[in-house]
Amino acid sequence: MSDDIKKLREVTGAGVMDCQRALKEANGDFDKAITLIHEKGEVIFQKRKERSTGAGVLKSYVHNGRVGILLDIRCETDFVARGEDFQNLANEIAIQITAMSPENVEELLEQPYVKDEAITIEKLIKRVIAKTGENMRVERFCRYEI
Repeated sequence: MSDDIKKLREVTGAGVMDCQRALKEANGDFDKAITLIHEKGEVIFQKRKERSTGAGVLKSYVHNGRVGILLDIRCETDFVARGEDFQNLANEIAIQITAMSPENVEELLEQPYVKDEAITIEKLIKRVIAKTGENMRVERFCRYEI
């Protein structure tokens, strides 16, 4: 595996063949290949967004004993729900809710991601959807603060 393909996989989480195709289509331009992979992820999201999300997790997070989050995040299968990508996504969204205190799911999805303000939470979720091939959505959450 070439170094560029390996690096592109690390940055995007895309598969080897997707990275290889993106680099070829971008004529070796690494940044353009990243854009192509993210665009492909948007297409995958549009195809999957109507699929049922019957599995998922309840993620709890407590920050300094003063802010507590309970997050209900869903995906299509238990296999993905137990996977590292989905678990990491749930954790990142819980941290986002702690830090930014959104009022509802719609507001949460529109917020810039605290760890990379160039993307929104919705775009973060779409990237994981593209990587796993399953629909995902934040069902609901509650935030408590002392």
